Amino acid sequence: MKADRIWETVACDESPAEELSRELGVSPVTARLLCIRGLGSLEDARRFLSPRLEDLHDPMRLADMGAAVDRILTAIAAKDRIVIHGDYDVDGVTSTVILRRALEMLGADVVHFLPERFRDGYGLQPATIDRLHQEGVRLVISVDCGIRAAEAATRARDLGIDLIITDHHEPDSELPHALAVINPKRRDCSYPDKNLAGVGVALKLVQALCGRTGHLNWMPAFVKVAAIGTLADVVPLTGENRIIAKLGLGMLSKGPHKVGLRALLDVCGLSGREIDSYHIGFVVAPRVNAAGRMSTPDIAARLLLASDETMGEEARALAEQLNAENLRRQQEEAEIVTQAKKIVETDLEVGSRTVIVVAGDGWHRGVIGIVASKLVDAFHRPAIVISTDGDVAHGSCRSIPSFNMLAALESCGEVMSKFGGHKQAAGLTMEASRIRELRTRVNEYADGCIGPDDLRPRLWIDGSLTFRSINEQVVSELSTLAPFGAGNPCPIFRTSNVEIVDGPRRLKDRHLKMAFRQDGRIMRGIAWRASERESFVTEHRAAIDLAFSLEQDTWNGERYLQLSVADFRAPES
Repeated sequence: MKADRIWETVACDESPAEELSRELGVSPVTARLLCIRGLGSLEDARRFLSPRLEDLHDPMRLADMGAAVDRILTAIAAKDRIVIHGDYDVDGVTSTVILRRALEMLGADVVHFLPERFRDGYGLQPATIDRLHQEGVRLVISVDCGIRAAEAATRARDLGIDLIITDHHEPDSELPHALAVINPKRRDCSYPDKNLAGVGVALKLVQALCGRTGHLNWMPAFVKVAAIGTLADVVPLTGENRIIAKLGLGMLSKGPHKVGLRALLDVCGLSGREIDSYHIGFVVAPRVNAAGRMSTPDIAARLLLASDETMGEEARALAEQLNAENLRRQQEEAEIVTQAKKIVETDLEVGSRTVIVVAGDGWHRGVIGIVASKLVDAFHRPAIVISTDGDVAHGSCRSIPSFNMLAALESCGEVMSKFGGHKQAAGLTMEASRIRELRTRVNEYADGCIGPDDLRPRLWIDGSLTFRSINEQVVSELSTLAPFGAGNPCPIFRTSNVEIVDGPRRLKDRHLKMAFRQDGRIMRGIAWRASERESFVTEHRAAIDLAFSLEQDTWNGERYLQLSVADFRAPES
């Protein structure tokens, strides 16, 4: 929690709110939240509150989808060997799993290939195409990668391998020469939803195949797995992503599941529980990701592909292996975060710049992306964390909302041998001797487009809410807005002149637990990771302003409501 955050109320056109409240029978609080999210029309609001599989767009609206479906069905009929080429993160693994299972169910001769981070590098590589050609592969389908793999695409064409690329990353100025390139971000693609995760694009291919073959009844099982990748990849939870995430979480909570997914949820302690976006992002996804970060992503893929009940023992062993790899990942990450923060705080060349560019010899490449995220959280500045190994350096980049990291890398592309990604997250490879040059060039770009206010963290407030206004209807309706995440943040409200009547007490030496009173009503709450604010809270216990969200927790089998405090302020006079 940062004491100096700017509280900024989200602007919105509130004129439709009264009609939404009346027509939908929702509270004015919920109607305003819908308007804030750009859902002022009745149809948009209904679709958001009650999404259905039927609301998914026609997948044939994606450029090249028809050619891809035709070639896949021809390959299945001819028994051509097909390979699904994925990526080593959760998005790539879940993409691989759903497409491979769909093709198996359609009778294809299909296997998958997941690159290992340190052996194969990122994405679709010419060397991998050579290897697959030697194994007699006739058709390669990439998922969550390939949009900038021009060399690999040319190599496939030269060897007579048909290549279908499905991806969601930003394309280059020219597309790879492939049989089909399915990516909603293609400049010539009119598909209405541009924000799909990699697994979302793979799901559209599955949807098209199911539609063509008369198997749309298979879709719910694929949506369930796609929800894991969608939530893990932190794409905006609007449009089709919301449909996938909302319906998928419902099915993950309800079950039943195949033996592999069941083992994963069991080792996560989620069996029989209502699963939400927090559980996916902070419990399930780190374990699946740990396979690709610390060893091989194939562990996670094999687990999620396990469907035969006789594989129960094997599935349990794979799930336990993911758990162990995640513990090892946490240890590596903690050590590097400590080292990186020390460099930022003691080295003026690093710490005084707008963009943090920090490097360490032998830092584990599997966790530097997480370390970059931790530095962004700690210093509210864009961060590039680089691991050096002799003359070669590999970097992972994370940004703040106001800074386009990919554009910054493009401004000095000649400094690196390879780079790619999104506005908020990217990766790079370069010569270790040019790290200082990269730091200088990236910061020259940043200094031209980032102002001092951009480096002050903001807390976006959805409106005022007094304790007396919190009733069962409001609480129930807020739950229908979930799952929360990028593009659909958990609503945060503000309220003034609250008295602290119990606490603050430290919880696990990191959090503050207390009880608040306003207008005679008492509510309990927790300020997460706010132990450093204890003296400020104590000083203002007679009257304090709160920014908070509402959350339901369970204790001894009973559900209760509490405030999740996002920030405190001294009351305005």
